[in-house]
Amino acid sequence: MSNGIRRRSVWQTERSSDGMGRRHKPDYWLVTLCVVLLAIGLIVVYAISPALSASAGVSNNYYVIRQLLAIGLSLVAFAVTAHVPISTWRRAYKPLLAVAGLMTLVAIVTPVNPAYPAHRWVRLGSSLSFQSVELLKFALLVWVAAFLAERIKNRDVGITNKTLKPLLIALAVTGLAVAGVQSDLGSTGVIVLMIVTMAFVAGMPFKRIMMIGGIIAIGLILAVAAIPYRRERLMTYLHPEQNCQTTSYQACQALIAVGSGGMIGLGLGRSVQANGYLPEAANDSIFAIYAEVFGFIGVLVLLGLFTGLFGRLKSIAERAPDDFSRLLVVGVLTWLSVQTLINVGAMIGILPLKGITLPFISYGGTSVVFVAAAVGLVFQVSRYTSYVPPVDDERNGYDNSRDRRRVRGAYHPNPGGR
Repeated sequence: MSNGIRRRSVWQTERSSDGMGRRHKPDYWLVTLCVVLLAIGLIVVYAISPALSASAGVSNNYYVIRQLLAIGLSLVAFAVTAHVPISTWRRAYKPLLAVAGLMTLVAIVTPVNPAYPAHRWVRLGSSLSFQSVELLKFALLVWVAAFLAERIKNRDVGITNKTLKPLLIALAVTGLAVAGVQSDLGSTGVIVLMIVTMAFVAGMPFKRIMMIGGIIAIGLILAVAAIPYRRERLMTYLHPEQNCQTTSYQACQALIAVGSGGMIGLGLGRSVQANGYLPEAANDSIFAIYAEVFGFIGVLVLLGLFTGLFGRLKSIAERAPDDFSRLLVVGVLTWLSVQTLINVGAMIGILPLKGITLPFISYGGTSVVFVAAAVGLVFQVSRYTSYVPPVDDERNGYDNSRDRRRVRGAYHPNPGGR
């Protein structure tokens, strides 16, 4: 019996009751990095809370209390997704999609707030709101992972009718609802790149990936050309200095905030831009405020923490015990990294403004809760990862040339434990 076959036989006899393999110590570095990022976000919100409260006419602790509440809810979400078995989440994609679709519909028909004229929120009273697209990201993450894992099992990832067509339909419906009706092109970009990356890792032929990319590019051009304010944002991005008092105001103020931080920053409680100058200072623009307060050195530390987080996610994905778990982690990695790149890129002027939050850092309950829920799934997967090198299926009579991207990350659980 070859080593690969022997390794597989031991793995099969030592699997846990949920089919994930042997349970071991999870990746606590993943949790540590997330907690540190949440703490940084809370510190920044606390530091600028008096300025924000004065502008909004509320108590000084208003924003801090709400952010603490959001963090508390995020810990609950993390605990739920980290302990409910992965197999249960795999079977629950239909109810998740149904609830996400219903919430999206409710958000679309809910009257808009004049301050935020977009159908993105489900409003619960005068002070509570729920952004439906965050639930939609989470539901699509679970569904696409389950869908592609089933296609991998049946060896039909490259078949158009069984794989490409359903994914294109999902992308089209999402684009119509989120980018078209809710006017949230940033979140649409995150969802699209998440799905495309998961399909690529699953082994979808590169020609079909390029086909999806071409269709998305055409849709993006049409989405920008059809909406006047998107054309204005594009021109603002190309020539921000020409309209700093009108359409480019937020972009210019963000650059002023970033530049004002210098090497070591102005210090906590000394932000100038948070005093009514920079719009969405605690939400979409919080990276610019962070750069103003902590300077270039602080920005390097923050980006280093994000890089460390993405590295942990990549490591867990490479050592995941099965296709569904691996695709799930890849989706979370894409979700968080793309959203971070879009937010940071917009604040330093290399990308257009997209109105998207910075994961873990931005003020806002919905984003924090669902990001924590997604990380909870990854934390659970990390309990079953392995350090055993991948089994070469070609030695056992299987030609994996078409599924190379998938097999490279296929680590069987370590029969000896960790």
